[in-house]
Amino acid sequence: MLFEGNDRRQLEKLKKSEGLLPPGQSLTLKWPVLHYGSVPRFDPETWDLRVTGLVESPLKLTWNQFNALPKIQHTSDFHCVTRWSRFDNRWDGVAFRELLARVHPKPEAAYILVHAEQGFTANVPLADLDRGEVLLATHHDGEPLTAEHGYPLRLIVPHLYAWKSVKWVRGLEFLQHDTPGFWEQNGYHMYGDPWKEQRFSR
Repeated sequence: MLFEGNDRRQLEKLKKSEGLLPPGQSLTLKWPVLHYGSVPRFDPETWDLRVTGLVESPLKLTWNQFNALPKIQHTSDFHCVTRWSRFDNRWDGVAFRELLARVHPKPEAAYILVHAEQGFTANVPLADLDRGEVLLATHHDGEPLTAEHGYPLRLIVPHLYAWKSVKWVRGLEFLQHDTPGFWEQNGYHMYGDPWKEQRFSR
């Protein structure tokens, strides 16, 4: 639940003084569930992750192959466009750079269209994914992701609003030009910087 009263004001003051709470955001201890459509069913026998587009070595990984990749752990904050923030989330998964090293993006690749279950997509510049804190997460705070929060695989991009941290990821398509994803086609900002309150397109 959201902090209330003096506790909420004190915590927000503390976080703001440390420069950790973006403008217009409120702190929460819980992790609200927000998504469009139904929660997809996961079948480890048929699931795969595909990396396509402007890469030298396209990739297709089964669930077992993905889980055999080296793992990392990273702690970061999480900022939802609906104005709540949750601090110090511990993520476990595979570094995005681990995939980059395998597929070798072509020089003209500048953007990625993230594909998820049920046709959902989101666009992110390649430069924003080629960062040490960006990962494809399977666990949150020491527990496997729940289905509602994106199990089995969720992209985590901590410095952008959380709709860019796509749930139920199934593909990464490398592109030369920026292409709006589902929410971007429906009025959300193309980039989504919480520090600039880039919530919606202007």
